[in-house]
Amino acid sequence: MSSMAASSSLSTFSPSSSLSKPSPLSPPPTTTRFFTKTLPKPTLSRAAARPPFIASYKNYFSDAVSSNNATPPPQIHSDDDDEKPREECGVVGIYGDPEASRLCYLALHALQHRGQEGAGIVTVNDSNVLQSITGVGLVSDVFNESKLDQLPGSLAIGHVRYSTAGQSMLKNVQPFVAGYRFGSVGVAHNGNLVNYRTLRAKLEERGSIFNTTSDTEVVLHLIATSKHRPFILRIVDACEKLEGAYSIVFVTEDKLVAVRDPFGFRPLVMGRRSNGAVVFASETCALDLIEATYEREVYPGEVLVVDKNGIQSLCLMAHPEPKQCIFEHIYFALPNSVVFGRSVYDSRRQFGEILATESPVDCDVVIAVPDSGVVAALGYAAKAGVPFQQGLIRSHYVGRTFIEPSQKIRDFGVKLKLSPVRAVLEGKRVVVVDDSIVRGTTSSKIVRLLKEAGAKEVHMRIASPPIIGSCYYGVDTPSSEELISNRMSTEEIREFIGSDSLAFLPINSLQGLLGKDSPNFCYACFSGKYPVEPRELKVKRVGDFVDDGLNGSLESIDGGWVQANRNHIEVKAATGL
Repeated sequence: MSSMAASSSLSTFSPSSSLSKPSPLSPPPTTTRFFTKTLPKPTLSRAAARPPFIASYKNYFSDAVSSNNATPPPQIHSDDDDEKPREECGVVGIYGDPEASRLCYLALHALQHRGQEGAGIVTVNDSNVLQSITGVGLVSDVFNESKLDQLPGSLAIGHVRYSTAGQSMLKNVQPFVAGYRFGSVGVAHNGNLVNYRTLRAKLEERGSIFNTTSDTEVVLHLIATSKHRPFILRIVDACEKLEGAYSIVFVTEDKLVAVRDPFGFRPLVMGRRSNGAVVFASETCALDLIEATYEREVYPGEVLVVDKNGIQSLCLMAHPEPKQCIFEHIYFALPNSVVFGRSVYDSRRQFGEILATESPVDCDVVIAVPDSGVVAALGYAAKAGVPFQQGLIRSHYVGRTFIEPSQKIRDFGVKLKLSPVRAVLEGKRVVVVDDSIVRGTTSSKIVRLLKEAGAKEVHMRIASPPIIGSCYYGVDTPSSEELISNRMSTEEIREFIGSDSLAFLPINSLQGLLGKDSPNFCYACFSGKYPVEPRELKVKRVGDFVDDGLNGSLESIDGGWVQANRNHIEVKAATGL
């Protein structure tokens, strides 16, 4: 097909092979158009193709990572940090603001709860070069004034992540930047692909060489090897091959692109600043901090393209009923965020009210396991007519590793993080509200801590149903065998943790609260019924392998996989492995 024909057939979203870099003085128009996914997929002749531009990709170790080779002091890695499910990451994209990198930096601060072990920002500078700075640690560890000065431009994407510990994770810190024959692209991804192994194996058979164990690198290879033109259709072509959860932002020299998987597992919202700059973020709390007004969600299965011509909406593919992650409302998102069109604060308060109504108990005081249990505890206390008090004080200054004295202290990890208030607890019948129980080890330590502080009775109330299944869609949960609710009844769990009573939020009550939106949520971790079944014997865990510097086949790298649901798949038939 000639370049003229290609231009004509793609008039619906008006791509250009010579678009200028976005001007901070000319934000995109407010008009948004929506098109169904019947898009032509033409090719451009090599002569008409845009010449490649230089990509500059810089990795900076955080100042917190020491290069000292001295023997470190004895440390203990707390297992308590792994008791809660973990969200892998948060993403940000900004188009049309002269301070894009600084706004991206602030938005990543607001999303820090979604990942604390790595952060990165990519911008497009005045020379149409993609500049990238990434590092391990918190956003404030990775970036300072001088580093942000190295990231000029009005177009930026950013990423915070949770992954395994160790310096080998640096190469997995996003956003990734890659060059291919028609240019360069930066990408930041939130989610997890259930067909990662299959896709990677096929790409390696065709000659692709992988440098990381990240799902995101698969996406980049799929874009680079796609035969479709222009770039937007490469993204569509790549995403059509993905199975699982993904909310992704891409950046090129002149475009910002946001994509959400057809089921909408992970959140992604769009907002706009007063100067017209367009902002994408994992949560609305990021929009609030940088004074961007929330406009709407990126729809499941939608591709949003922002460039000098405005905002165009493409339908990635026909999609089934949405299956949004309910754990965003239970634990992951901040209470001040609006996720999937619902206030997280309101959801958690109502969870607590349901617990008070359906699982009442005589008590003198209601307390929370901070911070995620606080709003549900407030709802419980208000409904039960019992005072809410701070019976546990959380320390916000404890890292993932710490020095323990040679004389062992029982429940050391929990005591570092949570301090009981004896004046609140002594001689009282206490209801303690937490968001979830995963392995049960932390819950047992908390109960023991409260009783040692003088609590007469301890009644645990959990603001979620029992977790019985691993998540394959972007949440770091243990294998099913490690989940206590998959192995024990509620009464057996109560005995294990040592509480006087225990009650979970009933799943039918949760669904009743959600009303007509209930079918649009994913409950796989509570039911074991997966909207997108893993088609592989093992599924890559969220995060990366403990040592992804190993060489050899994928099978030789152990420790990074969780067992797929054997009851629903026929491995060899589905994968051919």
